[in-house]
Amino acid sequence: MENTDRKLRLKSEVGLLGGVSLIAGVMIGSGIFMSPQTVMLYIGSPGASLVSWAGCGLLSMLASLSYAELGTVIRESGGEYIYILRTSGNLMAFIFSFSSLVVVRPSSNSGLALSFAQYAVAPFYEGCEPPLLVVKSVAACGLISLTTVNCLNVHISMAITTILMAIKFLALTMVSIGGVVLLVQGNTNNLQNAFEGTNYSTGVIGMAFYHCLWAYDGWNNLNSVTEELKRPERLKASGTALRHWSGSGEQTLSLAETS
Repeated sequence: MENTDRKLRLKSEVGLLGGVSLIAGVMIGSGIFMSPQTVMLYIGSPGASLVSWAGCGLLSMLASLSYAELGTVIRESGGEYIYILRTSGNLMAFIFSFSSLVVVRPSSNSGLALSFAQYAVAPFYEGCEPPLLVVKSVAACGLISLTTVNCLNVHISMAITTILMAIKFLALTMVSIGGVVLLVQGNTNNLQNAFEGTNYSTGVIGMAFYHCLWAYDGWNNLNSVTEELKRPERLKASGTALRHWSGSGEQTLSLAETS
């Protein structure tokens, strides 16, 4: 009987489009539509708002490139868990995994699901606040449905992710075009004194950056499925392209909101 040491690996079925869709599908969410006005409220001026978006975009791009390098060196799925496991040992990896599974991911996913449910049921309750039970029920159904699809078939989940990404990009494109049209029509009053009224308080700038980074959150998700990528070495290129797309879209969105 041969003594073979076979390592269990996931099927490599996620291509470049699926990988980019995975990142974009997570990144482009409620944050990108809700954060611009909050950033403006904290920072106080359109110019400082755009600088905040550009700075956070640069930070997320550098971070994503670092993760791309890690993904090509350590070609194992698991993201941060596998990197901590390989560098700091079992105990630290377990602590990270436990806190992530019990606290971080559930609370984050619950917040996203509730935001989705709030927008989904709002048209059916025009002029009044949707019942909390209805919102929570829709959110729970959404989470259960997505979990079931991801467990059943990779191809189906990637197809759904790609479709949702296209819808989100379409919505962003419409908003961005609206902002450009306003600029062409001469609505540039807010940009003539772009930094007037800027709040330079450290705490305020920190909160503005926090909300900007929330909109960029999700740049690290592709490393969780490294083994499922057909060509992991292309991860770096796709990550770089996505950073430019997301950064341009979000800055244009902020500009449209403040004009």
